Amino acid sequence: MNSSEMITEVVLPGVVEPEGLQINRRSMPVPAAGQALVEVEATGISYAEQSMRRDLYPGQPAFPFVPGYDLVGTVRAVGPGGDASLVGTRVAAVTKTGAWTTHAVVPVDDLTPVPPGLDPAAIETVVVNGVTAWQMLDRARLRAGQTILVHGANGGVGTVLVQLARHLGLRVIGTAAPRHHEALRALGVEPLDYRAPDLAARVRELSPDGVDAVFDPVAGPGVRTSYRLLAPGGTLVVYGNASANGAARSIVWVFVKLLARLYTWNALPNGHRVGFYNFWAGSRTRGAAFRRRLRADLGSVLDLLRQGVLVPQIAARYPLTEVSAALVFAEARTRPGKVVLEP
Repeated sequence: MNSSEMITEVVLPGVVEPEGLQINRRSMPVPAAGQALVEVEATGISYAEQSMRRDLYPGQPAFPFVPGYDLVGTVRAVGPGGDASLVGTRVAAVTKTGAWTTHAVVPVDDLTPVPPGLDPAAIETVVVNGVTAWQMLDRARLRAGQTILVHGANGGVGTVLVQLARHLGLRVIGTAAPRHHEALRALGVEPLDYRAPDLAARVRELSPDGVDAVFDPVAGPGVRTSYRLLAPGGTLVVYGNASANGAARSIVWVFVKLLARLYTWNALPNGHRVGFYNFWAGSRTRGAAFRRRLRADLGSVLDLLRQGVLVPQIAARYPLTEVSAALVFAEARTRPGKVVLEP
């Protein structure tokens, strides 16, 4: 591609409201050795970006930066010495940041080819969300016929998680606002109102002996309830700390307290397994192995999407330049699924 061309990208300048996001134009980047230039066809809004704009996401870059946790697009160029046959290939990648743009430079080792004929927005719903759900279910080591409780079942991860769980033959109880219950029933979920004061009792009515696993993206005070609802030998997987988004305290201190609590529970001699799911665990110490597993897991999820086992849950589609409105919509959580940006 011509390096004199311009790209459009979204810049997060600091702690701002959604309308404070900036649209920037700059020259087309040129990939270096080991990199590819990807023309982005779909990216998305996740919990991570919602936290980053508040400066509450552990390990986020210093402001200003371009957000965007994952992308789907087509390779337009490769760096010196790269495999020219990649040009024209549609790929997906988890970037952590940098995907809210029309063109992104991505390490070639981070690219996963995607099945032909699929809508890029549909693929986008199962990139980081699909890998997260897939790996958490693998960690929980569940068997067909067991029962799980999924908090935030209407979210981007939740809607993929419940579909994978049903595919594995699991019974799924899911918490969400009542406006999402019909959509969750269509996915095979038994929905409960997350705000119900008797939520724990309602779960016990459905599963008197407790549930075999709980997946909790909220943490906060409710994580104690999640733990108490486990059946003997059950597993609690915490994969977020959404309750901290309104916290005035240091996010590091909030996470330290959460991890200390989980570690203490995990040490108790009751057979429960408790842990915090970290998407990037092992990425620094086992870089090549981490990437191989990521590509394999994403490939498995994409194959299920191709087969129709996974039905993409797209909450809304917005042009990249309307990212501020898209972020407002995403944070309102009025529709289940993932908000997709289409450059």
